[in-house]
Amino acid sequence: MNEATAGIGPGADIRLTVPPPAVVLYPSKGRQEPHGPQEPPRLGRVLARAAAVTAALTVAGSLLGLVRDQTIAHLFGAGSDSDAFLVAWTVPEMASTLLIEDAMALVLVPAFSHALARRAAGASPDPVRGLVSATLPRLFVLLSCAAGALILGAQVVVELLAPGLASPELAVSCTRLTAITVLTFGISGYLSAALRAHRSYLPPAAIYLAYNVGIIVTMVVLHSLWGVRAAAAGVAAGSMLMVLVQLPAFMRHMRVKRRRRKSRPHGGGGPVGTARPALLGLGVLAPVVLFAVCRQSQVLIERFLASSLPAGAISHLNYAQKVAQMPMVLSLMICTVTFPVVAQAVADGDEDRARRRVEQDLVLAAVVVLVGTALVVGYAPQLIEVLFQRGAFGAEDVATTASVMRVYALGLLGHCLVGALVRPFFSASRPIWYPAAVMAAGLLITTVVGAFAVQPWGVYGIAAANAVGITMTAVLLLSGLGSRVVSIRVRGVTAALGRLTVAATAAGAIGWLLAPLVPGPLLSLGLGCLLVPGVFAVSVLVLRGPNVAELLDLTNQRFRHAR
Repeated sequence: MNEATAGIGPGADIRLTVPPPAVVLYPSKGRQEPHGPQEPPRLGRVLARAAAVTAALTVAGSLLGLVRDQTIAHLFGAGSDSDAFLVAWTVPEMASTLLIEDAMALVLVPAFSHALARRAAGASPDPVRGLVSATLPRLFVLLSCAAGALILGAQVVVELLAPGLASPELAVSCTRLTAITVLTFGISGYLSAALRAHRSYLPPAAIYLAYNVGIIVTMVVLHSLWGVRAAAAGVAAGSMLMVLVQLPAFMRHMRVKRRRRKSRPHGGGGPVGTARPALLGLGVLAPVVLFAVCRQSQVLIERFLASSLPAGAISHLNYAQKVAQMPMVLSLMICTVTFPVVAQAVADGDEDRARRRVEQDLVLAAVVVLVGTALVVGYAPQLIEVLFQRGAFGAEDVATTASVMRVYALGLLGHCLVGALVRPFFSASRPIWYPAAVMAAGLLITTVVGAFAVQPWGVYGIAAANAVGITMTAVLLLSGLGSRVVSIRVRGVTAALGRLTVAATAAGAIGWLLAPLVPGPLLSLGLGCLLVPGVFAVSVLVLRGPNVAELLDLTNQRFRHAR
């Protein structure tokens, strides 16, 4: 039985356990796919409210991240100062991936879940508090030492990341300011994992909102005194807010009183011993960490190659990538919500259910990202002009960034598919090294192509290398999923993705041709937001693409139930 509970109000947590059931987006020949059970109307309303609030905070954090980037562009433009800050920002980007989004969560959520189950069984002393006391102090000391080492070795780090940087001293001082994120992101990731294990989703969803508020406020207040160092100080301040926004909920859960049971007074084991092996599962954690490091290392390779180019190259790449990847972030929210369903189906041995869910997620995510890709390709100059052309960010920066963004957009479907495909791989109970090996191969392709392309084509060659490397990674993951975890119909999925790509190409081309004919970037972009999805939808119908109408029909049914 699917269950979900939500408490939404001042200080309330969001509790969400099961996403909606699967829907078939393209039919199989000769058979009708089942749709899975429907949720009761009341459950659908509760699920919708919980998911809506979580999604709203996530989107708000992303939009504020865009405001943050606009503020950086306005205050510092695209030159040697912004390049120096972005090199220093590489440290928080790596720390975020490892300590918040991937490795920390995958190892701690199971550990806390196990401790909570023993708490519910009446184990004494409290397994949850025992787990925290056994792990959090050690983690704090380890991360503090790592942050201290980074502060002391900042000059070496900058020389490794960007040996040809025009302002290395400025990058070193910014790196020392951002080094604190190794500690604060680690603690924030720890609190997020603990809260999610407690089915408390609201505070973890708010962390990037708090993070970006800290960066923006600090930059606005201190930029006239500290220059670009104010942005680095803002990163440090924002990372501290990430901890503070979760701490009250974490402390509240630590104070929860337990109802003792007379039977099984120790929960079948020692107070902490049975919960800690999940933290020590290096064989399970290592493939995840390696995959995350290889994926994030694409940014390192780009900035390393761009450091030898004229000042501003790193900044142009950064702005282009941040805007281009917004459709990918939105598309992967679908897979993030449905990941527990895939994991549960794999754990239960329900291969057909897992296959339907994964196939649907891939096509749905592709629809979202390809519509966004068509808009990015067709209206790149208008997008960058509306978002960034002000202050120190001039017309020449707009033209270069827009051109780079169009090249980046060629790899957006690959980025989306990698994010969607890796989830079922890591839903298996045994360690799987295939995603890490494939991601390492993709990184090697990016490095080799970028090294050959950077001299003749500059930033465009670097962006193209990113697109080639991530696309090859997606192809290898898609072809390898069926034989290792979930037996998806690769030909059917590939055919659906191919039709969607053709439809997106048509929409993007028409947008590119018509965009200059409309006066004013804002009006042109506004009309493009209507034109591109319309052309895409018509093209999908003409090409007999995925059965999106079936998805819309189910959505309409659920909406009527909710009412």
